[in-house]
Amino acid sequence: MKSNHPQPDQPQQPQQPLHPPHPPQPQPPQQPLPGITQDVFQAVGGTIPANIPHRGDHPIKPMGVVNPNYPLATNKFYGNFTLGNQNEPAWTHPYSVAWSKGRGNAGSYGLAVSHIDPEQKVLGPSQPQIPGSPSKYFFSPVGIQSVILSASELGLETVLTTESLKAFSVNINLLPRVGSPGKITFPLLQGMGFVTGRYSNLQPAIQSSVFFRVFTPRGSPKPGVFKYQVTLEDNKTWLLYVTPDNGADPNLQHISNALIRGPAGFIGTIQVAKNSSGAPGEQMYDAAAGAYPTDARITGSVTGTSGQYTFQWTKSGLRSSTLVMFALPHHVASFDSSTASHTTAVQLATTTKGNATAIVGDSWTILEPDIPTAVGFAPWSPGTVFPLSPAAKVEIRDVAVREVSADFDADIYSAGNGMYFGGKRICKFARIVYTIHDLLAEPALAAGGLKILKNSFARVVRNQQPAPLAYDYVWRGVVSTAGYVDVGAEFGNTVYNDHHFHYGYWIHTAALIGHLDPTWLTAENKDYVNTLVKDACNPITDGQLFPFSRGFDWYHGHSWAHGVTPVADGKDQESTSEDANFAYALKMWGKVSGDKSMEARGNLMLSILTRSFQTYFLMDTANTIQPPRFIGNKVTGILFENKCDHATFFDGNFYAIQGIHMIPIIPCSPLIRTKKFVREEWDAYFADGGAQPVRNINNGWKSILFQNLALIDPRASWNFFAQPSFAPGWLDDGASRTWSLAYAAVGTSSLPAYPPCFETAEVRASSQHWDIGNSADDIKSSLQTCDRYFACSQRPNSDFVMHFSPLPLLLLGSANLVLLAAQMPQIKFCNEPELAEPYVFEDIEPGQCKLVPDSNAKADEGSSMMLINAGNLACRLYDNNECGMKHIYTIPLDGYYKMTRYRTWRSYKCDDKSEI
Repeated sequence: MKSNHPQPDQPQQPQQPLHPPHPPQPQPPQQPLPGITQDVFQAVGGTIPANIPHRGDHPIKPMGVVNPNYPLATNKFYGNFTLGNQNEPAWTHPYSVAWSKGRGNAGSYGLAVSHIDPEQKVLGPSQPQIPGSPSKYFFSPVGIQSVILSASELGLETVLTTESLKAFSVNINLLPRVGSPGKITFPLLQGMGFVTGRYSNLQPAIQSSVFFRVFTPRGSPKPGVFKYQVTLEDNKTWLLYVTPDNGADPNLQHISNALIRGPAGFIGTIQVAKNSSGAPGEQMYDAAAGAYPTDARITGSVTGTSGQYTFQWTKSGLRSSTLVMFALPHHVASFDSSTASHTTAVQLATTTKGNATAIVGDSWTILEPDIPTAVGFAPWSPGTVFPLSPAAKVEIRDVAVREVSADFDADIYSAGNGMYFGGKRICKFARIVYTIHDLLAEPALAAGGLKILKNSFARVVRNQQPAPLAYDYVWRGVVSTAGYVDVGAEFGNTVYNDHHFHYGYWIHTAALIGHLDPTWLTAENKDYVNTLVKDACNPITDGQLFPFSRGFDWYHGHSWAHGVTPVADGKDQESTSEDANFAYALKMWGKVSGDKSMEARGNLMLSILTRSFQTYFLMDTANTIQPPRFIGNKVTGILFENKCDHATFFDGNFYAIQGIHMIPIIPCSPLIRTKKFVREEWDAYFADGGAQPVRNINNGWKSILFQNLALIDPRASWNFFAQPSFAPGWLDDGASRTWSLAYAAVGTSSLPAYPPCFETAEVRASSQHWDIGNSADDIKSSLQTCDRYFACSQRPNSDFVMHFSPLPLLLLGSANLVLLAAQMPQIKFCNEPELAEPYVFEDIEPGQCKLVPDSNAKADEGSSMMLINAGNLACRLYDNNECGMKHIYTIPLDGYYKMTRYRTWRSYKCDDKSEI
């Protein structure tokens, strides 16, 4: 069906003049990579589906945006300037800036600049339950107005406006009043070395609420630039550089300890930078003064398993000067050789990302040499991935048959399951169907589940879910309509919170469906999925429907989850693993849908996320970035731009704080979560003696923790999910036993084929007995509702040996022989090679009983063998079933075998003698 919505290059409603496309910037010089190079920033195809209506009544309107007739970035660092009272800070790193708005000792209405040194950070109370008693949080104080760039004309009528809201930059304007011809424009960019104010016909007023102790004119470091040094009462040194358009000496005057004044009607720039590095820092700033960035352009590519991305800054002011920009630790660790050669020794602390390093250059190129192209749909590990054993397949199949038969369509769309919870559920079922189809190689068994899965996904494609989506042409994005009634609904999806979390599950699901059935990749389905992709992570900067890269921050190396509500500590990210799930979903949807640029972009994002998460969020004992008193928490909890809080927004338990960084466990999880980190975290929290032992947890987080355990101890993870007494309440709404078992099984070659044998005394104590006198019909009738049993024999002077059947099978034999039989030419006796060749009963139909004389039985025992044949046999792991009877086995009693039914087991010996 042809869409009535505009094509990607057409304006969106309402019909107004659009923000002009950004002028093309020169390509930075790059060394060519060998092989075929794929650009990662190519446009995504398709149109917004016609059944997603347009709305212009978004509950939150942007404040002070000049000509907001283009897609507005919603999750970027400057968001506070467009929201609420517009006076919460923005963090450019290493500086923060905020509109003073009359606050502080100086009573200023200018833009306050602040920088916090490490010793100024505030650490919260210790958590003695956690080894090492780490601090619960740390933050940098806000409201310290070290230097304020203002003007004498600014006062109570001052207004703040913003222009050119882009991924890496914004222009902040301060005007004395609405309509004033004079203004100060501050181009804000992440990593900028100076805070720069461009004055237009105003009198500079440089102020401080910390107060100036010393003001020193320092001459002219280069023609047309005038330098001043100030020392504040906190003993910090700042440098001021004034570049008048007319070249005249501005002759700044030190009026008071709170005010330095410039000439009236000034036109030019004033730049401020903190210098904590003495002469080397001063020389660096002197060389860069007069130039400042106004915009940034990013390019990127992947060649084979190598990737790179480049920041190229647009420069204004003195173009002969080279920019100073600050890089975060994950940048410095992966610069190419050319960029690394321009690294300086000048560093300033950031709030939550360690020390930023000054780089002299107008561009950076950053390398990612290990792109995870090998990660696919199947469970993956950086080490060896083992094939599923026949025994593992039988166990997984038994669980999968039950899970794929559940009414998951109702589960997905039940009340309250919006794009997030619905997405978790449908992705869970997609992984179940995938496991059956690909890992168990049973497409016929998967077919019914795949059909239901496609029908469930069709509901969102038709926009018929309980809370449909709408296209918001205020900010320009696809949002849940639930938030038009309650902005907090669906975790704030309508106000652009968590879009990469929510939509990542649906994109992931679509990739699985398209992989299992390529005919599903119709234009209608692809348009819907690509709409979600473009909303959360549009790869082009000149699109008219969505902003560039809404969530993912290419400077910080991860996404920000917070949307368009003001927050005092800046944007935040809680779930690293769901951020990774989005990048993984992009990669796999790109692969399935044939979008090579999207696939490469997802791969590059995964590599960058791996680096940034392991640097800032997931803290093993080798971490040197976060405060030493904090790293014992192992995860940051919620990482804001200004603080880290070992917490969640929804649950204070450690299993939730740690676990939100685990879900979902997917093929790329071992890439993000190293074995060293997982082991340290497990021992600190969930092992016996940890802060919150897993054995004491009895809710859905238990399954998440054991899925995560598969990264370091797949056998223990398998045993948890395979146990016959597995409680449904242990499963998270996004987890399944099917996928969990498969995930654990590929991590080891030594999974148990059977459970250990039980102690004879306990078996007898918990048993009900049938002897040979019971008729076959009696026994069959009592067992017909059960679906899995095993037989266990004990010979004189030998250990228990277990035999397994996936469906009911009873054998009564002599004291010398216990047989398993079914309609198959060979019957495998598990680990009991001394047994004679088995009987084969080819004439027994499935589900039928037959009494067969036992030719090996002694005449005086009068024994016979009864068989209930229900299909093929296989050696298999223990399992739970619906009717309460667990298994059947034989024990010697009164000289011959009796069949025993029991309902419980509580302990067992593990001598490993019953394994394959």
